[in-house]
Amino acid sequence: MPATCPPSAFEEIVFTDSITAWAAAAEGTAAWWAGALRSGATPVDVLTDATKWWHAVSERGLPSWSTPHTIAFEASVARLRDFSTEPEAMIVPTLVLPPQAGHDSCIVDYTSDQSQMATIIEAGLTRAFTLDWIGATPETRDLGIDDYLDVIARAVDYAGGRVNLVGDCQGGWLATIYAALHPEQVNTLTIAGAPIDFHSGEPVIHSALTWFAPGGDLSFYRALVAANGGVLPGESLLAGFIIIKPDNEVGRQVQLLANINDEAYVARYREFEDWFKHTQAIPGAFYLWIVEHLFRDNELIAGTLEVGGKHVNLAQISAPLFLLAGAADHITPPAQVFALADYAGTPASQVMRETAAGGHLGLFMGHEALTNHWPALMRSVYERSV
Repeated sequence: MPATCPPSAFEEIVFTDSITAWAAAAEGTAAWWAGALRSGATPVDVLTDATKWWHAVSERGLPSWSTPHTIAFEASVARLRDFSTEPEAMIVPTLVLPPQAGHDSCIVDYTSDQSQMATIIEAGLTRAFTLDWIGATPETRDLGIDDYLDVIARAVDYAGGRVNLVGDCQGGWLATIYAALHPEQVNTLTIAGAPIDFHSGEPVIHSALTWFAPGGDLSFYRALVAANGGVLPGESLLAGFIIIKPDNEVGRQVQLLANINDEAYVARYREFEDWFKHTQAIPGAFYLWIVEHLFRDNELIAGTLEVGGKHVNLAQISAPLFLLAGAADHITPPAQVFALADYAGTPASQVMRETAAGGHLGLFMGHEALTNHWPALMRSVYERSV
């Protein structure tokens, strides 16, 4: 870029956060050394701590699900997991669509005390299911939006034909599209951290799109997919998330070093890193469709989105809406989530908005959201399901 061109919003964000990250690293390392000196640590002690830190940072395990369940079926893009504790209960079943951003779907059942699925069941929604997205392979690289909607339709049919849809992030806009195309199958619609108006607020991802796709040219994204055999590697998405907020990544590693002899802290660190750093690929056709029709053209809000020859009209959604956003969410600002209420056909009296204190990932697995917001939302869903 010529030196005379003013910096873009994306450049300013990355530059500012990079400076913050380096400052955090320097401050954290200095604090660790100061603590070591105060405690009378010997060079051997320092070396031992550094070795423990390196092992914790570099050794990764596989993420896992926490709550007992069974697998109902498996398709090309997802498997359906059945968490029902009362499968014969006379209640509308609940179907969760997790994020699909290159990470494992078990974020909705993160640990025994940080689980959306457990929270849903505790609210009385004892017929509960979740899709579990499967990473793309060379054989599934050409699968697209129709394939994702088809597996949702299969899951809805398996659950009984009418469900409470719950969608997190990408799962939220997928749920919204499905609800607009099949409103008769959706009893309630809950979305958390889900972009509906992709251009609202100050979204960092949209700023990045402006930078990497000047004038709307998607050549960079197409080349990225082509260079990886027709899929988008999960590692690419992970790198993008880290670049957006590098201070978060630095902060985690510095805090680990400061608490390296606290076994409980190290265990929590490993749980998160095992999920966050274990990635899976996304079909290239699906990813490029998202970038073009949603991130670039904002077609859900423009009213021009078509899927499978059908017009996706948000006004067709009449089900009660439950909307959860994060006050500190830099991935999906609250305005992007709450925009659904402005375009759906749901009466204002049937819309419930909640704003959690934390950021993006905290909406799905954070203690604050799972304690202060999800229970109230799911109890309201339960009241409309019996």
